[in-house]
Amino acid sequence: MRIVALGALIIAGLVVAAVGLAADPGEALAQRLGSPNPARASGELIALSTMVGDKYQQVTVIDPKQQVMSVYHIELATGAVELRCVRNIHWDLQMTYFNGKGLSPLEIQSQTLQPR
Repeated sequence: MRIVALGALIIAGLVVAAVGLAADPGEALAQRLGSPNPARASGELIALSTMVGDKYQQVTVIDPKQQVMSVYHIELATGAVELRCVRNIHWDLQMTYFNGKGLSPLEIQSQTLQPR
């Protein structure tokens, strides 16, 4: 359990560091934390965490400015962090309808560029 906490702390530290680097140096931390939805308001990173069964913690990091998401798995027993997926979601967000699996971002891009 101690290792799990350490893994979560490391991920949280990386997110905080990235947010701190992206922030305006003249802006006070209290101002950033005090806004109702700082991630959407200023385009900072968004981090979401959930448990995957009883073996992994999944952390999803979304960069709204670059329209990229990444998914990490943290093994609860060891605290090992593994990058599972990185994806530019720009073309995903251009689709008006899709109900399926298995398309790569390039395949989705080609579908959105076709005349309808």
